Amino acid sequence: MPHTGEAAPSLRVRFRRLETNPDLPLPSRATSGAAGYDVRCAEDSFELAPDETRAVATGLVMELPAQVECQVRPRSGLAFRKGLIVPNAPGTIDPDYRGELKVLLRNLSGTPVRIARGDRIAQLVFARFETPEVVEASELESTDRAEGGFGSTGRA
Repeated sequence: MPHTGEAAPSLRVRFRRLETNPDLPLPSRATSGAAGYDVRCAEDSFELAPDETRAVATGLVMELPAQVECQVRPRSGLAFRKGLIVPNAPGTIDPDYRGELKVLLRNLSGTPVRIARGDRIAQLVFARFETPEVVEASELESTDRAEGGFGSTGRA
């Protein structure tokens, strides 16, 4: 797509720090090409036991623009090196939520994982969404695929 010289409309996500987070940086991208904004642990250091899941506080509350969701996703390095995942990934934060942003972390490794205050624990990806009208229909248009489900479009 050719560049027209017009800037894309910018989005603004506002964050409020809780008293538990007077010092940690706001979510930020590690590189200019990154889609995700790293978010940090605002709790004192703790160990996440094997197979344990915990809601980890970030000390942040956010205000999203209308029609924008925040997706909470795992950081690939933590998943690869330490076995830490976000079990409900992508977790969705709706634009009308005003509670503390917490990240569900699960330890899939066989050993405890130490998480320190300020550690990057997840990434936030912002996406626009649609809110279509939902209507009931007695019939739907047919397709070549029809009712073919899991694995129906390929061999492997």
